[in-house]
Amino acid sequence: MAAPLYTADILRLATQIPHLDRLLDPDASIERRSPVCGSRIVVDVQTDDAGRVIALGQEVRACALGQASAALMGQHAIGKSADELAAARDALTLFLAGQSDNPGDWPGLEIFRAAIPHSARHASIRLPFEAVAMAAAQARIDA
Repeated sequence: MAAPLYTADILRLATQIPHLDRLLDPDASIERRSPVCGSRIVVDVQTDDAGRVIALGQEVRACALGQASAALMGQHAIGKSADELAAARDALTLFLAGQSDNPGDWPGLEIFRAAIPHSARHASIRLPFEAVAMAAAQARIDA
């Protein structure tokens, strides 16, 4: 029997999204949408001179899986560089695709193991990590 997709832990995380206020003066803002499920996220970042995220804002309109992913991303993105955020995005992508058994170093991503066979849900889970990695990279370019 397959593990349940929407566990109590996923649903709990979905209600604990940090940094839900958009930033007034971001260094970069990125909007990502999933055409499969309609999930949408906007991520704003401010970065320091070293390119590390020092402030984060997000607007999340997604299913419980996307919301849980936004919660995990938001809990640990402050202090990360664009390269670290891109590595987290890439590790999560490989994990969901079944190309790696390891979701990477980002805390909590193991929670999405039950979603691996549900490829239609992957885009929503990836959105927050794609958006924050793109925003940090854009802030570095614009600096």
